[in-house]
Amino acid sequence: MQEEKEFIVELLNPKTQNQAFQKLLNHYQKPLYNHIRSIVLNHDDTDDVLQNTFIKIFQNLKNFKGESKLFSWIFRIATNEAITFINNKAKRNGTTSEELQTKIIENLQSDVYFDGNEIQLKLQKAINLLPEKQKLIFKMKYFEELKYENISEILGTSVGGLKASYHHAVKKIEDYMKLN
Repeated sequence: MQEEKEFIVELLNPKTQNQAFQKLLNHYQKPLYNHIRSIVLNHDDTDDVLQNTFIKIFQNLKNFKGESKLFSWIFRIATNEAITFINNKAKRNGTTSEELQTKIIENLQSDVYFDGNEIQLKLQKAINLLPEKQKLIFKMKYFEELKYENISEILGTSVGGLKASYHHAVKKIEDYMKLN
């Protein structure tokens, strides 16, 4: 992506906004899809959340102050949208978000967009048992290979705290994988 400050100017300028937003879409669509999918797990839900994320980004560009990288700001929006979606869906179904995600994982094998094997399914079950924050940190670090500094900006947590959470998550997952 071109120099970030120039790009933000293009995004905010009514004359260049549509073209710049198309660039933003092309650049971020796949990584955001993967990020959101790791949280909501279901393909169709991911598409809905991704669409809502881009709408929120477009609506709030004027509020972007540049205090963090554009990447971090966009991923924070996507993360919040995904978590809100899960919580709202759980509430509509009269269940907790944890119970909902457990049910989704149980149905992953029948999801035509899930191409994982038995070990990947077991890994998803192990991840689902983690506390919410550890779950997010683990997925962002392990699957998306984000740097701690980026995760720190996205989640608003210290790098030291992230490293500790990731370490604890890995240990819990290893223990689960050994026992099951």
